[in-house]
Amino acid sequence: MKTYVTDSYDETVSLGEKIASSLPKGSVIAFIGGLGMGKTAFTTGLVKGLGINMDVSSPTFAICNTYAQNGVTLYHFDMYRVDGWDDLYSTGFFDFLDTDAYIAVEWSENIYGALPDDTLVVEIEKIGDNSRRFKMYRKSEEETI
Repeated sequence: MKTYVTDSYDETVSLGEKIASSLPKGSVIAFIGGLGMGKTAFTTGLVKGLGINMDVSSPTFAICNTYAQNGVTLYHFDMYRVDGWDDLYSTGFFDFLDTDAYIAVEWSENIYGALPDDTLVVEIEKIGDNSRRFKMYRKSEEETI
């Protein structure tokens, strides 16, 4: 498990950008953390780090936002309202897993059993007004869930 601490929105974006450079195509990134923890900020960094020049917003109402440019795609899911396998199937989530696109999943604890074993789990903990602790590990190396 790797742990990182950020002290601002910009540092969280930079961390996401750094992590993006080490991810192979088709990676799934699963966020665990409550409201206002920095999931969308981290995803903003992922998008930037993948070379996609687009504004990122939370997919709360859309369920999935797509960011694509220069042959690279990131699907950004919000699973907050997903309650059970039927809901999950209705999002088309499993179809996205069969692509070489990157997938970022907010509220992943709601679909944890459906995530691939090589998923990068990113647990976010608030440790100050603007400070966050990020614990990252592969689902197959599960330690705290």
